[in-house]
Amino acid sequence: MADTEAIGRLEDLMTLAPELQAPTYRHMDRLYATRTIQRGAQVHPLPAGRAVDVRYRAGDAEFGIDAFMARNRTAGLLAIKDGRVVLERYAMGNDAATRWMSFSVAKSIASTLVGAALHDGLIASLDDTVVAYVPALRGSAYDGVTLRQVLQMSSGVAWNEDYLDPASDRRRMLRAQLDQDAGAVLAFMATLPRVAPAGTRFNYSTGETYLVGRILAGALREPIGDYLSRRIWAPFGMEADAYWQLDAPGGQEFAGSGVNATLRDFGRFGLFILGGGMAGGQRVLPEGWLRDATRADPAQRLAPGTLEGYEPMGYGYQWWTFPLGAQALPELDGGLFAALGIFGQQLYIHPKEGLVVAIHSAWPQPVHGPSLVETHALLGALVAALRGQEARPPRTPNGG
Repeated sequence: MADTEAIGRLEDLMTLAPELQAPTYRHMDRLYATRTIQRGAQVHPLPAGRAVDVRYRAGDAEFGIDAFMARNRTAGLLAIKDGRVVLERYAMGNDAATRWMSFSVAKSIASTLVGAALHDGLIASLDDTVVAYVPALRGSAYDGVTLRQVLQMSSGVAWNEDYLDPASDRRRMLRAQLDQDAGAVLAFMATLPRVAPAGTRFNYSTGETYLVGRILAGALREPIGDYLSRRIWAPFGMEADAYWQLDAPGGQEFAGSGVNATLRDFGRFGLFILGGGMAGGQRVLPEGWLRDATRADPAQRLAPGTLEGYEPMGYGYQWWTFPLGAQALPELDGGLFAALGIFGQQLYIHPKEGLVVAIHSAWPQPVHGPSLVETHALLGALVAALRGQEARPPRTPNGG
């Protein structure tokens, strides 16, 4: 879409008028400083698979894909089964070339870069303390907190993520971003008090993922976006350059949000994860990283169903996890996990089914329960439909 589209203001990002959401989300580089995440010379192919027809139930009614997209203000929907595209739709002015705002899907990308840095020896251990990489936080509530505890959002440091409350920590951090001062957000994080022992309480915090970015900045020998390009984006074969929001001109990538990329390239990132963290024939993530990052063991502290207010999901290293076994919907059992962003940005990875589903949306509220429930119903129906395809014999040339 043309760069002349009317868009909203950064300070209004949580409360944009519906007609401004889509143009703003696809032109975020007009609101803040960014760094390009460069693609490489090769493109990972996404061949067409056997198209799937999906019907799902919501309440007492049944709907198809067109209705799902209209009901949930979906701008892009992509399903990749065994490396082949089986479903791809766009709406709201988007197309395959649109670079769309990730919101907190970026958190899972940032945590993956921690894994890459660990594999590369740039980070020694997840049991290292935050202040070893961010010495400016010495003496703050983050002094003594480990990298693992930050990745699991279990630092014990106070945080209010309410997107619509102007007095919340998330909104206060947004105002600090508006200063375009490279030190403003970190200075704000250093003022937060401790409310629980580190490692004992889950508390979802975009500020915590900003610190993941600060940890990366302290460990890497290059900008975070350049490292993402060099280790994953280019060697895996993303089709287009992406860009990442900075906390100030020339500053650090805002790790908790702000990656803008095409729907297909978010899907390719899902394939990178599904494939165990290999890019260009080289291992990028440590052996066992993804197992630990997406654990849904019912005995663990952050297991699905144990996080008040986030049921039935659990949490890993900045990935949302889903129930296993008897607690799971049959179609969604098998280690399903997801990167989720406000206003309906979603990336689901279903290892058992070899399935990646990427969704771009403009929900009417940052967290919209009905749309999330409907999305999970669609996912279940999609898995069932794909299983049904596999069970049917292929058609013969004469149609028999």
